[in-house]
Amino acid sequence: MKQVELDKLDQRILAVLQKDGRISNQQLAERIGLSPAACWRRVRTLEDAGVITGYSAQLAPERVGQGLCVLVNLSLLRHSIDSTAEIEQQVSSYPEVLQCFAVTGNADFVLRVIVPDMKSYDRFLNEKIFTLQGIAQVNSNFALREIKNTQAIPLGAAE
Repeated sequence: MKQVELDKLDQRILAVLQKDGRISNQQLAERIGLSPAACWRRVRTLEDAGVITGYSAQLAPERVGQGLCVLVNLSLLRHSIDSTAEIEQQVSSYPEVLQCFAVTGNADFVLRVIVPDMKSYDRFLNEKIFTLQGIAQVNSNFALREIKNTQAIPLGAAE
């Protein structure tokens, strides 16, 4: 995918939106120093170019009963395009999996999984992960506490 050229105004818009995705166009325009129409056009261009991929609310997992975060390393028995694609498709369909990365090193995939408790994680492993074809090894790392959790991408002219 081609990188989009961002000028300083685009970078400032993105920095503000990453901190407050609910800001009104009027407020955003005032913070950036643009007219509302020009600001709206820039935001729309950034959306159309795929730079802005969506807007969402950030939830506190423990407040909604999803307090156990597990980083799961999956290693494959063999590496073929078909087996890897099947695992990627299956894992992507599991709501407990918030992120999945194909990685190098000791594992082939790293998953960030969130569940209510240890019993739920045991059920997730037995009903979903252990039923995947081609998994050689599963290694679970339990998060003790969250130090940093952000989706904000660092930008050159960030506010």
